[in-house]
Amino acid sequence: MKRIVIFASGSGTNAENLIKFFHNRENASVIQILSNNPHAKVLDRAKKLNVSALSFNKIAFSNTKDVLNILKASEPDLIILAGFLWKFPEHILNEFPNKVINIHPSLLPKYGGKGMYGKYVHEAVVKNKEKETGITIHYVNEYYDEGAIIFQTKCTVASNDSAEDVAEKIHQLEMEHFPKVVAQLLNE
Repeated sequence: MKRIVIFASGSGTNAENLIKFFHNRENASVIQILSNNPHAKVLDRAKKLNVSALSFNKIAFSNTKDVLNILKASEPDLIILAGFLWKFPEHILNEFPNKVINIHPSLLPKYGGKGMYGKYVHEAVVKNKEKETGITIHYVNEYYDEGAIIFQTKCTVASNDSAEDVAEKIHQLEMEHFPKVVAQLLNE
């Protein structure tokens, strides 16, 4: 059985989608949700779905081995960042090479980097009158949104789309494709 650990900072719709997708699967399951936000809705979603959920602070994540030790004890086959807003520390990446992936709400390398997440990405896409946008699933390295790309898919941006319209299109792409890509990665 492949073991998945998800890091998230906010509401956790992608995390919930992944938990439900892998629920009752024979080959993989989400075993833990970790969050840097003790008030994140993702923690409540996880608990309702009977998945272990913990929060941590910046010191435990970046300056000590506390989070690393939690991960080592969990023995994940894949670590997924799903709306996780902190840069992943090298000491954790070094322990789990090519096992940490992220989903980003744009077609990287466009609209990536520090501070480019969620509504900020969608607002930039609309402001720059992009004709298309999409999602990127990529490996995580020591730089924001610069790891090797695993998967991308696109959607059109209409001239009258608001940032909220774009967000909804991106959300649909995430819900459809993210679990399938994770399943493919775990089968490799």
